[in-house]
Amino acid sequence: MFNMSYDQKDLERGLLSVEKEQVPYATMLALNETASDVLKHVQDRMDVVFDRPTKFTKNAFQVWRATKSNLSAAVQERPSVGSRHYLKRQETGGARGQTGIEKLLAGRLAYDGVIAAALPASGAKLDSYGNWSRGERNQVLSQLMAQRDSRSNETDRSRKRKGSKRATYFVPKNGALSPGVWRRDRSGDLAPVLTFVDAMPHYDMRLGFYDGAQEVFDARFAENFRAAFAKAMATRR
Repeated sequence: MFNMSYDQKDLERGLLSVEKEQVPYATMLALNETASDVLKHVQDRMDVVFDRPTKFTKNAFQVWRATKSNLSAAVQERPSVGSRHYLKRQETGGARGQTGIEKLLAGRLAYDGVIAAALPASGAKLDSYGNWSRGERNQVLSQLMAQRDSRSNETDRSRKRKGSKRATYFVPKNGALSPGVWRRDRSGDLAPVLTFVDAMPHYDMRLGFYDGAQEVFDARFAENFRAAFAKAMATRR
């Protein structure tokens, strides 16, 4: 969270009484506009730090708006983000927690080793953001009988209905292939889709949420206040 506030007394110096009446409203407008500037700075920084960040990633933060009775604005994480959002690891560094998919695979696969994490391998199908595609992910979970809803798992009947003209996914057991999920396409060619590792990936500090936020506030608030004050005076009753 990055909090923004301003002492009204500093803004009221040299003003007439009629002008002072507009200071709280103008301050509210200026704080909210400046908070939006800081939010844009954070989102622009994500474009620099990350490779093709998704909308979910860029929308992890929101503006907590000031009111005339509470002249304090903030840029903070959305309530829906939760305590285990991966951006926290990008900010502070350290090992991340297991994803939902990793928990499903670790808990439901007949696998002798430890699945701490399952990382996309060279053969994984990726979406436009460079992440493992939702379509292949669902195929993997369904064929490996690891879907959260067991009714979504593939059955012998549905497997026969789909026939052999499609890729199949499996976890090798004989040690000839590396631990993970592999795909066998219709021609019989093999490709690694997921790699199983027995320790959680460790992240360096990358995001730098606060980097530049104060500078943006210092650079933008005065200009935003001047514009807000002019608006407040023009629309006063």
